[in-house]
Amino acid sequence: MIRLLYNLFYPLGLLFFLPGQLSKLLRRGNYRHKFGQRFGFYDREVRERLAARRSTWIHAVSVGEVAIALKLAAKLRELDPDFFCVLTTTTTTGFHVATQEAGDAMEVLYSPLDFWPIMRRAFAVIRPRRVILVEAEVWPNMTAEASNAGVPIALVNARLSKRSEERFRRFHFLIGPTFRSLDLICVQENEDVERWVALGVAPERIQKVGSIKYDPAEIRLNPDLPMQVLRAFGIDDDRPILFGGSTHAGEEEILAEIFQRLRADFPSFTLIIAPRHVERVAEIRTRLQRLGLKVALRSEAETDGGATMDCLLLDSTGELQHWYAVATIVFVGKSLTARGGQNPVEPIFAGKPVLFGPHMENFSALAQALVANDAAVQVRDPNSLHEKIAWLLRDRAAALRLVGNAQAILAAHGGATARTAALVLDLKSTARTGRQATGK
Repeated sequence: MIRLLYNLFYPLGLLFFLPGQLSKLLRRGNYRHKFGQRFGFYDREVRERLAARRSTWIHAVSVGEVAIALKLAAKLRELDPDFFCVLTTTTTTGFHVATQEAGDAMEVLYSPLDFWPIMRRAFAVIRPRRVILVEAEVWPNMTAEASNAGVPIALVNARLSKRSEERFRRFHFLIGPTFRSLDLICVQENEDVERWVALGVAPERIQKVGSIKYDPAEIRLNPDLPMQVLRAFGIDDDRPILFGGSTHAGEEEILAEIFQRLRADFPSFTLIIAPRHVERVAEIRTRLQRLGLKVALRSEAETDGGATMDCLLLDSTGELQHWYAVATIVFVGKSLTARGGQNPVEPIFAGKPVLFGPHMENFSALAQALVANDAAVQVRDPNSLHEKIAWLLRDRAAALRLVGNAQAILAAHGGATARTAALVLDLKSTARTGRQATGK
């Protein structure tokens, strides 16, 4: 009955949210690319490739989840040489990153809308042997189609904040059946186990494995890539660099003003900003130029090499983790002027001291652990951000202490990818039997 109501109201909800989604697609560009895949329509070449072999379907919404999916897929291929997967993603940036990394053992598609005729058509083409959902992407029709077909479903790197748990518990009668259809939930911390049990998931289906995001295994940084760009603009290895990672509106100007105030004491200071949404680059450039900064784009390295600049804006995708390697200090975006926060793990992996604002809700457990263990700096406002950046520039020992403490915290998640992959592969022999035994 619940699923029937969901499908009855889904078209109305789609119409309600359609203007906002179309606006987002238009801003990000390339929205026509493989647009039919969002409605379960695939060209002949895709259908023929998928018909030739059974696949694992991994669903990841955007760039962050795609990075987790790629990491997990690499480990699954290592454990199973015959492994082949379909990776679906919702955003154009996620699609771009996935296709850059995909090899012969992966087909990258856009995610089909979670409306039953669309999802049924997608299942008929993909024919998955198992479904892997990344972090929080649990959709009723997707899980129902998998369950009805006897296909095991795993939720990996599961993310469930206290706030989300409270909201889900209020609507438990609606979402309970969907969560109970999951055969495996791989969580990051002990408190995550308790939250999923509170939502009615059987404890034996929940496994604490740590975070794939925080797992240092298989991380490969390529500092040569950013250094080549920086040298094209005349920036050498010795200059201190303030790096704003995955910034949101308003944070770029704050970093620019702090940068200008500190240049009197650090004349060779350089600012690099990687906005969370690349389509904002032109707007950000205009705003920073109004503040008196000479701004260059990463894409201009080959054409405008040698030009002097104060600030470099990254207008590329899929390179961010490599750019952290050249930073001196990293500010984590979406934490000062917006809520939620971005992932602080990649700059920590790169050995850089990390600062973030008061809003790290999406990474609250990690942020709290970092601050409590003198492993990162949390600031209240732009003034305190300026103060702490100046402190870290002057006190190298303090910066190194932050980095060491932060890397020790992440070490606890070592092996999370391998543990998750082993549990996922084991599903092929246990999930269907378990469903039949419970009458699902």
